[in-house]
Amino acid sequence: MLPDLLQPGLSVVFCGTAAGARSAREGAYYAHPGNLFWRTLFATGLTPRQLAPAEFPLINGFGIGLTDLAKFHYGNDDQLPRDAFDVDALKQRIARVGPRVLAFTSKHAGRAALGGKIDYGLQATTWGATRLFVLPSPSGQARGAWNVATWHDLARLVGAQPPGTER
Repeated sequence: MLPDLLQPGLSVVFCGTAAGARSAREGAYYAHPGNLFWRTLFATGLTPRQLAPAEFPLINGFGIGLTDLAKFHYGNDDQLPRDAFDVDALKQRIARVGPRVLAFTSKHAGRAALGGKIDYGLQATTWGATRLFVLPSPSGQARGAWNVATWHDLARLVGAQPPGTER
């Protein structure tokens, strides 16, 4: 649905489950206006300004990559077929580019990729040298589980500076 934005040397790669209907229609990651993804990247200092969803191709320039577990399906998680997630293909993509951190943008994505019971935050396991992190979903549909503090934890882990804290 949406192209991977992956290259060697990235600080963090964000991985969602699948493009939502709006993102698929617009051809841009996290395109729904109720999604907090782009606002949160800026608020945590992961990007120096707030990007619009259509500007997603610029993201590698900030040391950030984007991908999804489901590359051939789109929609809400409950609309996806059981076999939509290709964890082995994700592991291969991540091994090829070797980011410092792979951050799942929902507990559902983290559970699908890592299996078992997981908590938000830094995970005890790694994929090679890549550390794994699980974030609360920025989707408007998951607002009940939203916690920006976990996103700030990730930003500190990768060395981002929130706006107004420049040295």
